[in-house]
Amino acid sequence: MTAPVSLIGAPTDVGASRLGCRLAPQAFRVAGIARALTGFGCDVRDTGDLTGPDNPQSGAVAGYRHLAEVVAWNQAVYDATARELAEDRLPILLGGDHSLAIGSISAVAAHCRATGRALRVIWIDAHADFNTAALTPSGNLHGMPVACLAGHGPQELIGMAGFTPAVSTDQLRQVGLRSVDEGEKSFLRSEGVEVFDMRFIDEIGMRRTMVRALAGMDADTHLHVSIDLDFVDPGVAPGVGTPVRGGATYRETQLCMEMIADTGRLGSLDLVEVNPALDEHNRTAELTVDLVESLFGKSTLERVHPEPEV
Repeated sequence: MTAPVSLIGAPTDVGASRLGCRLAPQAFRVAGIARALTGFGCDVRDTGDLTGPDNPQSGAVAGYRHLAEVVAWNQAVYDATARELAEDRLPILLGGDHSLAIGSISAVAAHCRATGRALRVIWIDAHADFNTAALTPSGNLHGMPVACLAGHGPQELIGMAGFTPAVSTDQLRQVGLRSVDEGEKSFLRSEGVEVFDMRFIDEIGMRRTMVRALAGMDADTHLHVSIDLDFVDPGVAPGVGTPVRGGATYRETQLCMEMIADTGRLGSLDLVEVNPALDEHNRTAELTVDLVESLFGKSTLERVHPEPEV
């Protein structure tokens, strides 16, 4: 897969529970993300880092921590993502925390509506991120982006695409969940979100899981992939703010990326929640670059892909 690719740095942890993921965009650059993509024939544009408000490290107000700051950062992400999509480039968001996906995916949703394309969002994460002000135990907005995209949250965030919801739940697939708050469990079910949690992956395997998650796309589908690195087991990816043991192995994670690459539909990407302050010698950022290589076609062999069985 080759494409004109744009790197968009968003160095903030304003939506997160712990400080540190603001350092990740530079860690990805040090790990060689631009060089790796260039090696696959991509025309790489590094747009640099966005700017926004500092993290005030204050408590929740009406169920949200740092709402004004999260809105400002997401608006910056929205504008930057929309600019690159308008030039037919593939935007890669270098987060930053996962609340930033509200801005990136809202921009993708607006682009798809304007161009008449279908949208599929694959949300790869240990957490559901489907909290609301009423459900959240913390007020951290990195635990709410999926709910906001589905139309449940403050108006400043749910209306960012220009319509609500930005993403309907039938456009969304969640992969790798293993830490879901009690209120989220019922809410996910009532909203009809299709979830492939780690038990599902344990029972049927990553290959069959991804066949189901990717089913139904056609040539007019824009595929957005949002990757929180805590999807990977912390023994493999230690540099994350909210690690949960029992995650995907290195090979399971690589297979997930390779099967996404096989579709040829990747149109935009989020890389979030890497926390270099908690990492070991930039190990998790280097793993992220390794996964990006697989998303862009790195493979041991030249393969002919038969029609997969579900």
